[in-house]
Amino acid sequence: MSTELTVGMKRELTLKTRPEHSAKRFFHNLPDVFATPFLGGLMEQVCAELIDEHLEPGMQSVGMAMNLKHLAPTPLGMDVKVVAEVTAVEGRKLTFKLEAFDEVEKIGEATHERFIIKADKFNARVLEKAQKISPS
Repeated sequence: MSTELTVGMKRELTLKTRPEHSAKRFFHNLPDVFATPFLGGLMEQVCAELIDEHLEPGMQSVGMAMNLKHLAPTPLGMDVKVVAEVTAVEGRKLTFKLEAFDEVEKIGEATHERFIIKADKFNARVLEKAQKISPS
């Protein structure tokens, strides 16, 4: 890592929710509100951004686990803010505490683990796996 990632580091990210963030994108009989998968994705993004600022060239991060609780609905059109805090650094594994808020209340919380990888080694492994599939 180019600069050290440490416990207590924080980063925020805000998203203006739009029609394309609706739960209805995933199934027609869901409410027309900010969807849980987009909340999880926003949480993953803010953590990846925080890590990325500290990586050496050729390094990336991948998600390993997320325990997400979506606590309240958010009407589309509201801003959603996610706050990430590094709670543990164990070598190349990082753990985050996340909280999400819309313009009225707390809407979510999660813990998330990410692992720092060497991109070329990872991509070679993915290519090797892809080549094991016979063409249809």
